This record gives sequence, C-alpha cells and structure tokens, in this order.
Amino acid sequence: MPTEEATVQTKSVIPLWLAIAITVCVSLPFGLWFNSWNLPIWVSFIVWAEYFALGAKPAALVKIVPAYLSGVGVAAAIMTLYVWLSHLFSTYWVKPTDLALGVAAFVGFSIFIYAMKYIPFWANNTLPFFNGVSMGLAVYFTGAFVHAFPLTASVYALPWIAAVGAALAGLLGAFLGWFNVAIMFTHPVTSPEAPAIEHIPESAASPASASDRATAPPAADDGGTSGRETVR
Repeated sequence: MPTEEATVQTKSVIPLWLAIAITVCVSLPFGLWFNSWNLPIWVSFIVWAEYFALGAKPAALVKIVPAYLSGVGVAAAIMTLYVWLSHLFSTYWVKPTDLALGVAAFVGFSIFIYAMKYIPFWANNTLPFFNGVSMGLAVYFTGAFVHAFPLTASVYALPWIAAVGAALAGLLGAFLGWFNVAIMFTHPVTSPEAPAIEHIPESAASPASASDRATAPPAADDGGTSGRETVR
C-alpha cells in the first residue's frame, strides 16, 4: 500500500520583516526619552545583529553577554592607560596625545590578544568579544554616554563611564535579539509529503516455488508442435 511520510516544518504567526519593524520601535525610547541618560542605540543594533549571526537562539546569550562585557572592560582598561600616558608624555607625533594613544593601543592590545591563548572563552567567542572592545572604544571616543555626568568628572573615570554606556546598550541589544525572535511565535507544523512509491512485499516479488511450477499448465509452443503429436 502507498505510504505517506510526515515532515516537521516551522511556521511563524508574525513574519520576520514585521517582527524587525516592531523591535526597532521598541528600541527607540531608550535612545530618545531619557534625555542625558539616552543609550547609544547603534550599539544595541550591532549586538542585535550579532545575536542572529550566532544562531538566534537563547543559548547564544550565554556566550554573547559575558564575552561582550569582558570586551568592553578590555577597552576601558586600554583607554585608562591612554589617559595616564597622555599626562606622562609631553611630546607627540602630529596631534596632541597621539603618541600616548599609539603606545596605549600597542601595549594594551598586545597584552590582551596574547592572553587569549590562555583564556579559551575569549578565543572561542571572538565575535562578541571584539564587538565589546570596539563598542567600548566607540562610545568613549564619541562621548555618547557622558552627558549625564558633570564636566568635572575625572578623566580617569571617563573610560569606565563609557564602558557602562556600552554595556547597557549591549545588554539592550541582546534583549532585542531575543525579543525579535520571540514575538514571531514560531511553532512546528507537521505536513505530509507526497505519497511514497507503493511498497511491494518481498514475498510477492519472489519467483514461484517448485510446487507452483509443477502444477502450472504447459505453454503452447510457437509452431503448434504439441497439437501435431496428439494427432499421431
């Protein structure tokens, strides 16, 4: 008899394009409504995309969040070294503090990149780790999260203030990635495939047994030989 094999597929209540649009609208208040405490939403969007790049599953957050946050901390440490060297060096190449920045970047990245040999978690999660480093540096150099703090704040505190902004925006991005997938309400759907080829039992396809051949009537030959022999 013909058989049908069922396959399990997925179906979303809300399509991806609409879920993305909804998620963007959800993110906007965090960059508009809190005045000087607004988050750098572009950081959130980058981490949101990172969530999809790493599989768009909640399990990815176990890797993204700690690797990203540690990368932000690395950026803050390097920038703290830069601030210290900028006070130590009185000379520069072309622009003030460019020598201090070059030395801090060379020394800092050399140390932390070499440390990846002994920290497998960083080595195995380079995308969120380096995203954390780059976002920490970006928020620091753009001053995207210093508006809420007085101008008299210590220059040594500024790298860590930027780190807080990059961390909060990154956590928001991780949430947006999860939220984007969650509101699609994807669920499994079982649908039958086209009917399979009819299965013929092996016994029906085997040659007839010896007893069946013995009882079978003889076939007439082509020239009518058996009929002539009967007349004789």
